[in-house]
Amino acid sequence: MSPRARVVILRGHQANPWELRPWTLLEDRFDVVVPQPLRGDGFATDGLGLQRTPIRTLRDVMPRGRVGDLLTRLPGDRYVGLEETLRGADIVHTQELGYWYSAQAAKLRDRLGYRLVANVWETLPFADAYRNIRTRPYRRAVLRHTDLFLPATARARDALLVEGVTPDRLEICAPGVDTARFRPAGPTSDGDPVVLSAGRLVWEKGHQDLLRAVALLQRRGAPRLPRVVIVGSGPEDERLRSYAAELGIADRVTLRSFVPYDEMPGVYSSASALWLGSMPIWSWEEQFGMVLAEAHAAGLPIVTTTSGAIPEVAGPEATYVAPGDWVGLADALGTGLLAQDGASPHRVRDPERVREFSVQAAADRLAAAYDRVLATR
Repeated sequence: MSPRARVVILRGHQANPWELRPWTLLEDRFDVVVPQPLRGDGFATDGLGLQRTPIRTLRDVMPRGRVGDLLTRLPGDRYVGLEETLRGADIVHTQELGYWYSAQAAKLRDRLGYRLVANVWETLPFADAYRNIRTRPYRRAVLRHTDLFLPATARARDALLVEGVTPDRLEICAPGVDTARFRPAGPTSDGDPVVLSAGRLVWEKGHQDLLRAVALLQRRGAPRLPRVVIVGSGPEDERLRSYAAELGIADRVTLRSFVPYDEMPGVYSSASALWLGSMPIWSWEEQFGMVLAEAHAAGLPIVTTTSGAIPEVAGPEATYVAPGDWVGLADALGTGLLAQDGASPHRVRDPERVREFSVQAAADRLAAAYDRVLATR
């Protein structure tokens, strides 16, 4: 029996349990290793059971705090001793064109002889003109040395085509969610409906538009007013709290800055609908939107915008408003969610879409991609 191919997953300090879960289903076929920076990834990944190996980064050897962040930012972060970690790998799996660890892996590919695979979520083709000076050489190295790009969506695939990647090096590979954890809940109570808005607390995620919509419904005298649960952390936290108070709806708004990922299925179960209010800015538009796949699996109605790849992931059964259209959101909530008379919204509306975005389907896509690049060695 031939030995299992060794796959090293590089994610810098960005490894997280929701993205890595499909690899847990591949360990009978591949020897999967995730290098672990000494100061951790910022997200708990130890519960996944994947093999992790310690590795230092420049950030690990710098002082903690702002001084260390500045000293790391000046030259750019990097793995220390990465060549030894990657020696013997059959596949190195990284992500995006402009990340420092992707560039490191690209530069070592020819010397160490592994195949390089890269996930890409980014949906905007920045080329060099719209990238900062530091990441321009990263992009060039990754474009040159990557054997197979795995865009998360068709929109990300189109962006890579514009960046100069040839079609033979592209294969759409959507991520997946654990449908055994995220699944429809039982009947909800007869209390007020709850609209969940989950994501980074930044302007472009559109949390503020949900607050505006609820305030408008209140001014209109809507017979049933939804409660709002916002889950996420970021620079807009205090502003959103202040805004809810100014709008007179603070008693209907709950902000939860941190929820362990294992507890997120319960958050979906207690909600009546998901709002993803993403708006495009010059440097970003919504990419895959994992919360959309989670909401599908949990059987939640989705109200969202048309930013980036959202329509591709949310599908035809979602309710759409234009980015920033908080009046349209109020109308959609008033004629949809608030007209349900307390009935449970949790039911699978598109079983095929749920299967497509499941962990098992994502694992199958990864295995097929690995088989493809290994066949070219």
